[in-house]
Amino acid sequence: MNNAAARTYGTVSPEARKEITGLEFVQGLANRTLPLNTIAKTLGYDVTEAEAGRVVVTILPTADHLNPAGTVHGGLTATLLDSCMGLAVQTTLEKDMSQTTLEFKISLLRPITPETGEVKAEGLVLSRGRRIGTAEGRVTDGAGRLLAHGTTTCLIFPSGPAQALG
Repeated sequence: MNNAAARTYGTVSPEARKEITGLEFVQGLANRTLPLNTIAKTLGYDVTEAEAGRVVVTILPTADHLNPAGTVHGGLTATLLDSCMGLAVQTTLEKDMSQTTLEFKISLLRPITPETGEVKAEGLVLSRGRRIGTAEGRVTDGAGRLLAHGTTTCLIFPSGPAQALG
């Protein structure tokens, strides 16, 4: 796990984000010097590793994550993959640049339950162009078994007032 610093949740102001690179931003999430997004608090996941082109998100599934069939809801797995893959692309961005998911695809291979223990979602950048970044993600259990995988395409654009996409 990360250092002993307390985890905080919230958002980083657009002004502050413009002053740091994407890698500095994501490393700030991982080392707890920046607040993690509030959906992470709601679902209970954490950004635990960040380096250029690679991000790891972890979670310990609980009964709060179950669907009616008694397994972890696929939406949680999708969120983990969307987060690790998008943040991996974020690590490649210069100051004053942003990204957002255009599309992602996932495949769920094995059921996840609270008995699975901690799961890890690792995102790796496949390609980074001027306007588009792609990444792949893998969700594994403590024994290294592949539970799910996916790919994403992210739009890269300048930060600032004109960043609203619709």
